[in-house]
Amino acid sequence: MISISKTKFFLSLQKKRVRDEMHLYIIEGDKLVNEFIQSGTRLRLLAAKPEFIDSLLPEDKALIDEILPAGFDELKRISSLITPHNAVAVVSFPDYRTDMNEILENLCVALDFVQDPGNLGTIIRAAAWFGIKDIVCSSNCVDVYNPKVIQASMGAILKVRVHYTELASVLSFALKRNLPVYGTLLDGESIYSSKLGNKGVILLGNESKGISGELIPFITQKIMIPQSNRSEPGIDSLNVSMAAAVIFSEFARRSI
Repeated sequence: MISISKTKFFLSLQKKRVRDEMHLYIIEGDKLVNEFIQSGTRLRLLAAKPEFIDSLLPEDKALIDEILPAGFDELKRISSLITPHNAVAVVSFPDYRTDMNEILENLCVALDFVQDPGNLGTIIRAAAWFGIKDIVCSSNCVDVYNPKVIQASMGAILKVRVHYTELASVLSFALKRNLPVYGTLLDGESIYSSKLGNKGVILLGNESKGISGELIPFITQKIMIPQSNRSEPGIDSLNVSMAAAVIFSEFARRSI
């Protein structure tokens, strides 16, 4: 049973301010909770239907600090979803630092003012699929621990480190190391004919405004995804997360 105080605790973590203060966030869903457990991640608190709890092995339960059996109505009260899953858990923020020397050892992604939680979650998922380990976000991007971001990432948050910092300094640092900054712009060269490397920064911009004007001077190579000649009227751009997946795929294909 979930007490009133525990219910308030779960609900409080819907707010970014509380998440930042407590360094905790929420994950929801049988599959997601199991993925966290299988990765060895410790759960601070688990509220779940008894049948889900019974499905856990003793070694799984050893990774959970507190387990609360809960019914559908209780889970509905603490869930951020319209229809709750069988399990909701609280997890600590991952412990990693933002070391640009380490991040720039491989291809990484920089996100400028990406606001939609679904977009950020999908970009994280695409990055994990194509082997990109680090995403650097501007401070005005949506919070990575927003429940909608976590849901959209589908567990990929376990594979990708997401950092928040001032992007101009990141891009300047990359240039000092003679690394390319690939910027997605409408006047860029087709990604399919562009020269692409296995290091550098892929810079993606805001859903409606694109890359901020102050960041454009840092771009060393403008790239774009060409539109098919058979495209229908009214389709003038790709969603940023769709574009990210296409771009990541082409970089990965070249590295094979």
